[in-house]
Amino acid sequence: MTTVARPARRKPRLVARAPQETPAGLWTYLFLALTMLFAAFPLYWMFVIATSDDQALAKLPPAIVPGDRFLTNVDEVFSLQDVYFAASLVNSVIVATVVTASVLFFCSLAGFAFAKLRFKGSNALMVFVVLTLTVPNQLGIVALYIVMGKLGWNGTLLAVIAPGLVTAFGVFYMRQFIVNTVPDELVESARMDGATTMRVYASIVLPAIRPALAVLGLLTFVATWNDFQWPLITLSGTDYPTSMVAVSDLASGNYVIYRRVLAGAFIATVPLLVMLFIGGRQIVRGIMEGAVKS
Repeated sequence: MTTVARPARRKPRLVARAPQETPAGLWTYLFLALTMLFAAFPLYWMFVIATSDDQALAKLPPAIVPGDRFLTNVDEVFSLQDVYFAASLVNSVIVATVVTASVLFFCSLAGFAFAKLRFKGSNALMVFVVLTLTVPNQLGIVALYIVMGKLGWNGTLLAVIAPGLVTAFGVFYMRQFIVNTVPDELVESARMDGATTMRVYASIVLPAIRPALAVLGLLTFVATWNDFQWPLITLSGTDYPTSMVAVSDLASGNYVIYRRVLAGAFIATVPLLVMLFIGGRQIVRGIMEGAVKS
């Protein structure tokens, strides 16, 4: 009697699913919700105090429901004669807008030069740019103040704008993004067609790095708007500071009225929230594209 050998069973193949195809579980949503609430609670509580009276801070348990004095507190903030809060907001808009536009232009141009142009000493110069990131800004405050004094800019917005026109982080970030996004063959093809360097930058590089420009622009705008130390030093004694300095002026004095301070802080935060709401999608897109292409 002959026995027939049975064919060996094949083991089922395990097919890995992409991360975007994996559904999120209940614990994931719960963790994200708790994280969002934890991050947003300080802003919400700031708004609660900004809409309340002076007794809200002393309540036990603390007040968690907004009051009805927001317009009154805001009117007091803008009416203070020694703070100039409205002018400080205008100054912050001017400084943040000019610095952001300058950083986007010069850093993208420098990043393109480091990434796609060949010139002597480019690697050493790039290393020097990166090393400047390790130097704290506080170490250069005295020298920067002296330089601005020699130029006659101390006490003006030029002293706040000029040091931030180009950033080492922006140059490094744009260089890395352009290396991974713009192929060398595309640049060489454009050169063979007779395109100049600026034509290549405007027609090929800029359209390819829009997500990175959005990320860098938002980060620069937020950092410039929130800058406090240097505007406080160079604009000391002037009647028109930036918004962060104006908020600190609200908190100065022997008796601090916190509803005014938090009302001013909330008003100074609104432009940042608007910017992040408008460009939040671009931030995520730019980060994800950089991560995938690297």
